[in-house]
Amino acid sequence: MSRTLLSKAKGIQFVRRNTRHDATHASINSISKRAFDVACALGALLFLSPLLLAIAVLIKLDDGGPVLFRQRRIGRDGRHFPFLKFRSMSVNAEAALAELIQRDAEAAKEWNKYKKLKKDPRITKIGHFIRRSSIDELPQLINILTGDMSVIGPRPIMSDQIDDYGSNFDHYCAVRPGLSGLWQVSGRNEKTFQERASLDAEYVKSWTFFGDVKLVAQTVPVVLLSKGSF
Repeated sequence: MSRTLLSKAKGIQFVRRNTRHDATHASINSISKRAFDVACALGALLFLSPLLLAIAVLIKLDDGGPVLFRQRRIGRDGRHFPFLKFRSMSVNAEAALAELIQRDAEAAKEWNKYKKLKKDPRITKIGHFIRRSSIDELPQLINILTGDMSVIGPRPIMSDQIDDYGSNFDHYCAVRPGLSGLWQVSGRNEKTFQERASLDAEYVKSWTFFGDVKLVAQTVPVVLLSKGSF
């Protein structure tokens, strides 16, 4: 007998079916992955707390704006959650992006392909450093503790990126989005958004607990050497 799980995001519906045996196995995997997530997030927050405090102070001193950037992202089963980052862009970043894309054809082409800009004028002084070092992502350790994210998984996407995921969106919604993942250790920002979606689907289809441990180990040198970041 099968169980049908229905979820919606941006009006899109996907279906996930599990047999009773698969459900039991999935439950064991889910518990082990969650325990790993909590242990890693708690340990990292305790160890990095002085750094997190220092970065928060520097961001505030830089332009007086908010320390954290909050954005509505899509999580497991299509549910939305408040995604956290250290703010690395100007306060009016969204309006600045819209204006830039409208007047600069090359910037618009780059944004449509990668959903990122190598020379992004919206980034603040401290923002360049925390983005290149990936320090801006560390507040997501809180997202992990609240159960909205995982240490390893697809990077959280916005509703307007669903269409770019195509058929891979079902795989994306099957797991919690991650702080790091296969995309990060496979070229990161050098990959197109479509390549990123394919890597996310590959991760979900071939997931193992020890695969997550391996990806955590591979993430460390990628972050330290700033591979694929800008």
